[in-house]
Amino acid sequence: MDYFPAFLSLRGRSCLVVGGGDIALRKVRLLTSAGAKITIVAPEFSHALTGFSGENGHQLVARPFRPSDVLGHWLAVSATGIPSVERSVYENATDAGIFCNGVDDIENCSFITPAIVDRSPIVVAISSGGAAPVLARKIREQIERMLPVGLSRLAVLARKWRARVSERLSDLLSRRRFWESVFDGPAASQAIAGDSRAAEATMALLLDEASLPQAGEAWLVGAGPGDPGLLTLRALQTMQSADVILHDRLVSKEVLSLARRDADLVSVGKLPGCRANTQDEINALLVSLVASGKRVCRLKGGDPFIFGRGGEEAEALRNAGLSYQVVPGITAAAGCAAYSDIPLTHRDLSQSVAFVTAHGKNSVDTLDWAALARDKQTLAFYMAVQRFPELMNNLINYGRSADTPIAIIEKGTTPEQRVIRGTLGQLTLLADAHRVAAPAMLIIGEVAALGIREQDPMPQSAQNYAKPELRMVQ
Repeated sequence: MDYFPAFLSLRGRSCLVVGGGDIALRKVRLLTSAGAKITIVAPEFSHALTGFSGENGHQLVARPFRPSDVLGHWLAVSATGIPSVERSVYENATDAGIFCNGVDDIENCSFITPAIVDRSPIVVAISSGGAAPVLARKIREQIERMLPVGLSRLAVLARKWRARVSERLSDLLSRRRFWESVFDGPAASQAIAGDSRAAEATMALLLDEASLPQAGEAWLVGAGPGDPGLLTLRALQTMQSADVILHDRLVSKEVLSLARRDADLVSVGKLPGCRANTQDEINALLVSLVASGKRVCRLKGGDPFIFGRGGEEAEALRNAGLSYQVVPGITAAAGCAAYSDIPLTHRDLSQSVAFVTAHGKNSVDTLDWAALARDKQTLAFYMAVQRFPELMNNLINYGRSADTPIAIIEKGTTPEQRVIRGTLGQLTLLADAHRVAAPAMLIIGEVAALGIREQDPMPQSAQNYAKPELRMVQ
């Protein structure tokens, strides 16, 4: 973040504007709307600026800028378009400890003026940090269309009710839920439309309801495979509504940054080979939080019901008599394959796809290898990096061709995504040569060859194909 965003109270404060033309007039109007007292310094003034300043009681000083002009003011704005004057205003203001803005001159700014959407008392400010002012204005135009003009009525009504709500609801959680029910429900629509009487009647009912004990709720949410752009709208809504977010280790920081700012973020990710945060402990924590009245977003990589153990957590909540919802996500196989241009099914090459977990030795030993080795199907192996030798040998031993195309997709859908292609018989050699590390998705099947735009270079150590040791299957 290059600039710290802040809203300044200028009502009754003295501000300096240097410049007498149309650009200065725009800044004077903006400062006037914030209630500032303005001194304007310039050798001469436009007729419009003179008239506007006279109507609003601002002081006009008809002479060139002097370094001492900055003294006694709270902030300064330089709008002359003359580089030497802009620099002088900035340097003298900075030396005096006064904020300074050089209009369209980022080098002479200690603060910048954002593009503004004004629905007072609601104000939205958009800034590009001086990098692309036109883009900031385009974004402002989009937000202008999104926010109804009557939004100011809703904000004024909320201000009127704040003290009453605080007296009635003593804890922060209850107050937050009350206001969310107001802003998400009919009271908001009534206030925006100008029917304040109906809005206040609705708010009175909501306040009575909020005074009663509040039940907790859980959302079992799929965060997708990594790219925050793959997060569903419903998932984002739950992240913005939750009091607590319990997230897995592989949920990306970009996804977590979209959570509500005041939500408690708790990592319950299970590191490979570590005992910490067993599933039973996660279930117990989830149940405890919901039972205490919290709204909990249980955020999981991929989809909660595809190798996410969401079924076990749903069962724990159901057995405790607690409310929950499931929010599906894009599972890793679908996301990683799509970002690698690999279709999981294809009319000519694959009529089915199997999602398979290879996590843990027992899971590998109990798989139906004969079924998995059949042709004309795609296999998507999750959590398989440590089991590549067993997977390769078992599939080939049960009849899958060693020449079957494969793709290893490491850190799929993220900027660090890496796709390593080859054949089933090369699997372990490729993994060792490229030092593949989790998280990685393994796609096996003829479709894995379809995503090749530019053939990934194969390390020399993997180019000499060596057939795996085979064993006869009875």
